Amino acid sequence: MNAYSFNKLLREGKMSLDDLLDFTADHYLPALDLTAYYFPTYPAVPNDSFLYEVKRKAHRRGLVFSGTGVRNNFTQPDRQKRADDVQLVRNWIDAAVKLGAPIVRIFAGPEARDGTSEEETTQWMLSSIRACVDYGKQKGIIVALQNHNEFVKTASQVHQIMKSVNSEWLGLMLDVGSYRTSNPYAEIAETAQYAVNWQIKENVYVRQQEQKMNIDELLPIILESGYRGYLPLETLGPGEPYQKVTSFLKEVRNSMDNLNEIRTR
Repeated sequence: MNAYSFNKLLREGKMSLDDLLDFTADHYLPALDLTAYYFPTYPAVPNDSFLYEVKRKAHRRGLVFSGTGVRNNFTQPDRQKRADDVQLVRNWIDAAVKLGAPIVRIFAGPEARDGTSEEETTQWMLSSIRACVDYGKQKGIIVALQNHNEFVKTASQVHQIMKSVNSEWLGLMLDVGSYRTSNPYAEIAETAQYAVNWQIKENVYVRQQEQKMNIDELLPIILESGYRGYLPLETLGPGEPYQKVTSFLKEVRNSMDNLNEIRTR
């Protein structure tokens, strides 16, 4: 379960972290991606006693944390603001260690602004990512860059970043709903080799047109890539979150069952 599925309820205080843990466990999901901005002190990291209490409650419910993530902007021209966001990531890497989460998700940032070249913006971004990855390596935490349809939009850009940083401690949070070319499934397959975590969404985009995701097409791509970790589900858009998540979870599980049946024939 990806906590962002309940973004509105969590932000409005209509759902607590305890409620989120209960929902995840009650639906027999083994893991939760507990995004950092739902902690009450964010962007500051809560004190250790709070983190350990959340960890204890998760364990009592049979849950682990598959990861967490922050809001950051590594494409902004202001050097100090980029440095502040690197420190934000470092702080939450420390928190991930305490929570037992192996991954911290980051963004690249928005598209280059007017007057700033894409090349210069890329260098700012890469330098910031390298600083995060170096710290993650020291702490045993993988940094996962999300393809978020902002500065990073395409499989080609993902390849370039992974090649430039060149570290086993950088991976991809593969967001299936953020490739918006004529064939998003091809781009997903092309970059699945880098995936250390996923965001499995209800919809994909084909030439910027939103359409329902074909989970039966997606799952074989994931399986063939060699990925064996958790597959966090993230529902977006209008509708009652509890109902949407439950329905989407059922759909994904049915597709998994069908795929397993085909493979064992």
